[in-house]
Amino acid sequence: MSRTDWLAILAGTTSGILVGAAMVATRFVIAETDPASLALLRYTIGTLGLIIPFLLMRRISFDRKDLLPIALLGIGQFGILIALLNYGLQFISSGLGALLFATFPMMTMLLAAVLRLEALTIAKSAGVSLSVIGIGLAVSDNIALPDQISGFWPGVLVVLASAFTGAICSVFYRPYLKKYPPLQVSVFAMLASVLFLAFPAATEGFFETVPEFTFHGWLAVIFIGIASSVGYYTWLYALKHATPTRVALFLSLGPIIATALGSALLGETVSGIFLIGLISVIAGLWIAHLDFRRL
Repeated sequence: MSRTDWLAILAGTTSGILVGAAMVATRFVIAETDPASLALLRYTIGTLGLIIPFLLMRRISFDRKDLLPIALLGIGQFGILIALLNYGLQFISSGLGALLFATFPMMTMLLAAVLRLEALTIAKSAGVSLSVIGIGLAVSDNIALPDQISGFWPGVLVVLASAFTGAICSVFYRPYLKKYPPLQVSVFAMLASVLFLAFPAATEGFFETVPEFTFHGWLAVIFIGIASSVGYYTWLYALKHATPTRVALFLSLGPIIATALGSALLGETVSGIFLIGLISVIAGLWIAHLDFRRL
């Protein structure tokens, strides 16, 4: 593999790790605010974190016809996806939600194959399957079915819709990343999501008072924002240089990292089967990259 291939793997790994770390920080601070308000703060800080390198870079002017699609991808990635996921998690456990959302790479692989943007290889199929199994094992202690069926199936369908939204973004970002620098796309798409999130945040009263957090709460919010800016840029960088399925697979690291950090920092319990799940996810990533040079 070339240096660019290794950088794409490193970028994808970084993105997956930061997604997991942000999950834990979100669980820590969510009791101090509302979901849309936190999302607005998160991506506002994320956008600001990219501004300085953005101003220093050599930019390529966007074609006017590309502005709306890139903005819609940003809104889908940061607004619609998160809104659907948060809604679904009201009706199902977080462990089951993580397992359902882990179908993201599988949906990405199938969508890319249907659109003939990526070959459906045995290695990628096996790698995706192993990663889903690994996440299922890692979060198995937190997978619970409800005593009452009311709202359960809508919750399942909404979380799957969230994963499918992510798959759509993964596939359709790539033409614009081939045309423009990832940092330039990151800033514009994230800014579009901030404008979109201002509306649901307003319904929570975000603009009526100054946000109030504890000192550690503000640290968590700032960390989430920085993790979002770095994580999103590295994710787009990986998408520019690798196929959508392989990049989506790195997000399988998110629930694994979240479970490990949740145990270390928040005192959440982790069973021995978590290690089996971790090994399965890593094996899935390795197998999916055996034929890296093939689409």
